[in-house]
Amino acid sequence: MTRLHKPQHRRGPALGIGRTLALVLPVVLVLSGTLAVTRVNWSGHGSDSMLAASASDASTRAGARAPQDVLRDRLLLELQEEDPGVALTHLQEEVDRKPTLAAHCASLARALGRAAVKQYGATRAQSYARPVCDTSYATGVAAAIG
Repeated sequence: MTRLHKPQHRRGPALGIGRTLALVLPVVLVLSGTLAVTRVNWSGHGSDSMLAASASDASTRAGARAPQDVLRDRLLLELQEEDPGVALTHLQEEVDRKPTLAAHCASLARALGRAAVKQYGATRAQSYARPVCDTSYATGVAAAIG
């Protein structure tokens, strides 16, 4: 009696790679298409038109500066006229009053730390450290020292 053998199909790495590509490729194509669409300038204006404002135009426009930049300048002035403790207290009060500034709190506190080292020296600047915006003030002090 002769036995009829069914042909054996090879299941090798090519089958696994093919299945993986079949699943992954559509996702990659959709994501890359989405990213391409978001980078297109749909407004019809040239890309440089928003960046072309001169410095004199920017300084004369009301509200041209971001709130965190205005606050930074005010806090740095307070640091020079008073001390870092006063500036840190006012930073915390402003962040509590305007929660949108919380995203900038760490960078503001680091700027105060760096400025405090320049004005007061490392040891005295460290003495004003407190947990405003986590440890960002202390990080600014350490960055200015090293």
